[in-house]
Amino acid sequence: MSTTIFRNATVVDGTGAERYTADVLISEGTITTIAAAGSLTEPADQLIDATGLVLSPGFIDMHAHSDLYLLTEPEHYAKISQGVTTEVLGQDGISYAPVSDQILPIIREKIAGWNGNPQDFDFSWRSVAEYLDRLDRPDAKGGRIATNAAYLIPQGTVRALVMGFGNEQASGEEIEAMREVIARGMAEGAVGMSSGLTYTPGMYASTSELGALCRTVGELGGFYAPHHRSYGKGALQAYAEMIELTTESNCPLHLAHATMNFAENKGRAGELLELIDDALERGADITLDTYPYLPGSTTLSAVLPSWSSAGSVDETLARLRDRQDTARIRHHLEVTGSDGCHGVTAEWETLEISSVQNPELASYVGQTIAQIAENEAQEPFEVFRRILLEDRLGTGILQHVGHEENVRTIMTHRVHTGGSDGLLHGAKPHPRAWGTFPEYLGKYCRELGVMSLEETVHHLTGRAAARLKLVRRGEIREGYAADLVLFDPQDIAATATFAEPKQPAAGIRAVYVNGVPAISEGRPTGARAGRALRHTPEGTQAL
Repeated sequence: MSTTIFRNATVVDGTGAERYTADVLISEGTITTIAAAGSLTEPADQLIDATGLVLSPGFIDMHAHSDLYLLTEPEHYAKISQGVTTEVLGQDGISYAPVSDQILPIIREKIAGWNGNPQDFDFSWRSVAEYLDRLDRPDAKGGRIATNAAYLIPQGTVRALVMGFGNEQASGEEIEAMREVIARGMAEGAVGMSSGLTYTPGMYASTSELGALCRTVGELGGFYAPHHRSYGKGALQAYAEMIELTTESNCPLHLAHATMNFAENKGRAGELLELIDDALERGADITLDTYPYLPGSTTLSAVLPSWSSAGSVDETLARLRDRQDTARIRHHLEVTGSDGCHGVTAEWETLEISSVQNPELASYVGQTIAQIAENEAQEPFEVFRRILLEDRLGTGILQHVGHEENVRTIMTHRVHTGGSDGLLHGAKPHPRAWGTFPEYLGKYCRELGVMSLEETVHHLTGRAAARLKLVRRGEIREGYAADLVLFDPQDIAATATFAEPKQPAAGIRAVYVNGVPAISEGRPTGARAGRALRHTPEGTQAL
């Protein structure tokens, strides 16, 4: 640890308050002094002239998929380079803890399109506590993880742990067993629970089952972060289900990647916000996150109807080989709509391949299913089926289904926070994995004026910290952790594009995690000072 003075910084403190100019001293990982500009003259290990630059709290990614990449790509440049200092993992109801020896291999295959499935990696943890301990464990060089990380208990994984990957309704005894698993995970440091209600096996849970689990989460001081049942057909009803069940279970609600996608929802963001405002006026505790882009990102297998995805990967592949099952799958995808595809029919021209496991399919990356079908003179459904079979469901996609007016409307809401939903795996991931936070500050704040600088930073820092109940983080205050970003407000911008997505942000001069510079003078230092942030009765903190 060393001491650093930021001199003449424009401080945007994360509360939404007006910016001011000050000197800021950090020491031993903490913001120790905030003083009048030019007044700090004591010796420091590093003196940074921050004239004309903004000093803000580090950005908090409320919806991250870095569960493996924090460990397999330890410098984690995708997030550090855009100013992220804290991430929330365990998203969309399926992740790697808590697990058993039996379900872990299936989990790994089911989300290979999100995170890859490294065969030489040590998956030795099983519980939430063991996973968080793994994040905190220094390596041979003394480095930890690059960012701080909080963890949500994934409801689909819990369901699989208790009752397997089938689509059966849970019995009372099974629900109680799931509640016990969740209570244990909360006691071990999880901040809440996530769901992926268009992903198996979490999507098989009834509203009453989810409500019972949410009661446990709420009683223990956590929050519920659902990827709800539809962002397409019936989206408003799906949002309403989440609001009602969390209100009745007295559990705070955080709506994950709260978008209104697909053709039927164009221009309807205001209806969603009316639904949220009505619940807030009735006393509900609701927040949400979004990413500042139009396309979504998931796995190709996610668009399958839920009945066809029940069980293991091998069981799904068997259905894709069976003539009768294949005909039924095609009918759902092309005629009636698939619940895995948010209740709509598959629009093959919107599904772009972003990653593959099988190297023989690498040439498909960057092409849509429709383009591949045209190039190979095949029907799109047959291309879709063949890729899933040859890639063992491990294919990642971009889904081009968003609407700009909806994105802008939702991001201005008073309970909005930022979440990248960034899948880091593959040759051409969604650029939001590298660009979400500078995109907010460069495009939507500076260029379009959708929000002021103070508002934007508040959305990306202090407001998210409040939802997570972070102890002394998320704002620039004396005594708070020195998770900080120094950036040029005139230059900050996302350079990641759909054609070249793995590009660092422009305009970010320095990033500090727990007082240690991860970016200095615009360049990565290789330092890794992140910590697992664990839920405790006093708040969420490093232990």
